[in-house]
Amino acid sequence: MENKERIVFIDYIRVIACFLVMLVHASENFYGANESGLASNFSFLANESNRFWVAFYDGFVARTCVPLFMIVSAFLLVPTRQSMTDFYKRRFGRILPPMICFLLLYTFLPLLWGQMSWEQSWADFKMLPFTFPSMAGHMWFMYPLISIYLIIPVVSPWLEKASAKEERIFLYIFIASTAIPWLVRLLGSDIFGFCFWNPYFQMLYYCSGYLGYLVLAHYIRVHLDWDRQKRFLVGAGCFLIGAAFTGWSFWHVGTPGILVETPTLEWSWEFCTPNVLCATFGAFLMFTCIEKKQAPAWITGISKLSFGMYLMHMFFLSNIAPIFVTDNPATPLVPVWLAIPCIAVLTYICCVITAKLVSLVPGSKWIIG
Repeated sequence: MENKERIVFIDYIRVIACFLVMLVHASENFYGANESGLASNFSFLANESNRFWVAFYDGFVARTCVPLFMIVSAFLLVPTRQSMTDFYKRRFGRILPPMICFLLLYTFLPLLWGQMSWEQSWADFKMLPFTFPSMAGHMWFMYPLISIYLIIPVVSPWLEKASAKEERIFLYIFIASTAIPWLVRLLGSDIFGFCFWNPYFQMLYYCSGYLGYLVLAHYIRVHLDWDRQKRFLVGAGCFLIGAAFTGWSFWHVGTPGILVETPTLEWSWEFCTPNVLCATFGAFLMFTCIEKKQAPAWITGISKLSFGMYLMHMFFLSNIAPIFVTDNPATPLVPVWLAIPCIAVLTYICCVITAKLVSLVPGSKWIIG
């Protein structure tokens, strides 16, 4: 249910997961990034160093960032006891105005410093709000977030009444569904009923995706009664196993000097795959071990700004990254193991400062949430 009191470990998750998003996008500059600083349809690893450090930072360290945000939203909001209309009014009133604002900003603002042509801006504008602008690939996240908000009032009555066993049954089905991306790559997309006249995909479609993380968050909050030591040990084990496989999956496929389709290189980096689910579950359990009654003021402050920081970060990252990449990812300004975190840290600092300044402006909630 909605909780007006701050949950300390949730603030820590927001602060760290927001940085991990920037670490992911900083890493993408070292394997075939396009003009936005995000990975394009094709990837190219310049050397072994880039292969290893991208796999480490983007795969092992940071791949849990998106599902962590999904779990946080569900942990705080599910089950809702608000009516459907009240819930929609409250949640969409918070995220839609900033989303629309930044969709427009990413469509036109890069024109000011020559990062985009007028033709591209106009083409992007004509597709709003059906898709995100070409300079704002990270805005894809807003669409599944909207879908989660849409479904919360629907599943909340069941979650209020469901037993721990019933929720586990659903979670087992969800876990099985995370293997679908692997099966599609192995067997092709026409499996479990998917075909051109069935646009709603395969047999497990309605028990898959971020809905599974929603139920997982509720199960952890309501039914998981492990003590702190068990949560940490199990969490650490799950994170290390899942994250290690995630990093290895990229490193294993990547071959320096060869152009490869990005989905092939990222074959196990989707957020609803078994390894990412395992790592996310583990990371979240470890965060729950933070039992402080109050977080430091700077943690709470950044947590409150994290949504706005996420929205704006590509403005900074796409201009900071070229300073380090210097038109050649094989020979960046500093070694790649240092360049990736430097890009992420500088972007993070710029976002904290900018979001804080914007928050001082009356009506800032319509811009940064």
